[in-house]
Amino acid sequence: MGLLVVGSVALDTVETPFDKIDDALGGSATYISLASSYFTAPIKLVGVVGDDFPKEHIKMLEYHNISLDGLQIVEGAKTFRWGGKYHYDLNVRDTLFTHLNAFEHFNPIIPDEWRKSKYLLLGNIMPALQLKVLDQCTDLHFTVCDTMNLWIENTREDLLKVLKRVNILIINDSEARLLTNEPNLIKAAKLIRELGPKYLIIKKGEHGALLFGEDTMFSAPAYPLENIYDPTGAGDVFAGGFMGYLHKTADLSFDNLKRAVVYGSTMASFCVEKFSTKGLENLSNIEIYGRYLEFKELSKFEEE
Repeated sequence: MGLLVVGSVALDTVETPFDKIDDALGGSATYISLASSYFTAPIKLVGVVGDDFPKEHIKMLEYHNISLDGLQIVEGAKTFRWGGKYHYDLNVRDTLFTHLNAFEHFNPIIPDEWRKSKYLLLGNIMPALQLKVLDQCTDLHFTVCDTMNLWIENTREDLLKVLKRVNILIINDSEARLLTNEPNLIKAAKLIRELGPKYLIIKKGEHGALLFGEDTMFSAPAYPLENIYDPTGAGDVFAGGFMGYLHKTADLSFDNLKRAVVYGSTMASFCVEKFSTKGLENLSNIEIYGRYLEFKELSKFEEE
């Protein structure tokens, strides 16, 4: 049935200490779908754009076996646009503008033939919209969702409803602390899992990611890169690589979840090496597997 992905599709203006790019392809569903496409097909993308959305982006996505039957194109409307400027260390950014445009009234409609999808990845959209998607899906086997500070602070009640219906929540360390009001991530993880998700992934940026399950934990390193040009979308790419590998293998054991975390980190490392989606558009399976093996070596050691 393929992997169902619901989220935003956007045009981003991004400035870093190294360069600037205007109206580049972005959005959570875009990054997730591209990363997932290297592991499984088809990827079924649900999102919304205006009629100004460039045709070359549609062709590129379709080339990657991403089905766009669920992409709404609103006549007379503009595509969601976001602008941000990163500071020198690339860990801090300022949002320069957010123009929701067509995304402001996004109503995610899952095509009838997609409603029996077994694997669903909910990108970072309003929890109320995530609930609408969950209500339309009739045969879910495994669901992963993302969220952010804005929803934790302003739509907590809806978010808690979502958490009761998903298998994995993916958030960063500051979001985990905000959600639980607990500074210790180990304690925060336990509290979040009590809210519903069987598993939790806490991303820590350049310090890797933590996977939590019942009475067990896995820590994955970040890949040490010499050149990082644009961190935009790295978290979404992580989620896409993670879920794409799980969909491909159909193995939901904790050991395989650990491998999926490393594959997610692998895909994110390619993403940040170039602006926008350019680091993801022309990868080979050999490149991906080679870097995955390098990741394994980073965390491997022998006893004396």
